[in-house]
Amino acid sequence: MGYSILGFRLSAQMGKSTFSATYNRFRRLLVNAREKKGFTQADVAAKLAKPQSFVSKYELGERRLDVVEFLAVTKALGVDPVKLLKQLGDKGAPNNTR
Repeated sequence: MGYSILGFRLSAQMGKSTFSATYNRFRRLLVNAREKKGFTQADVAAKLAKPQSFVSKYELGERRLDVVEFLAVTKALGVDPVKLLKQLGDKGAPNNTR
């Protein structure tokens, strides 16, 4: 038994998704958005009032973002969080290069 959110079919018995293909694409979308804006990790960290290591860790998958943090990151990047999540469901979304 499962359900669908934003076009993603989810199972009621989902395991950890830190290193799932979808989470890796999510991380790549955040990295690509930052790079497209010409921001360094330090630039984004300063906008978030966090250390640069915070940005590095979520970009590398060493740390997961919760919803509130995700919204703060997208605001710092100047990107629409809904559009970014919709891109996550696109087949052309970036893959993990880690």
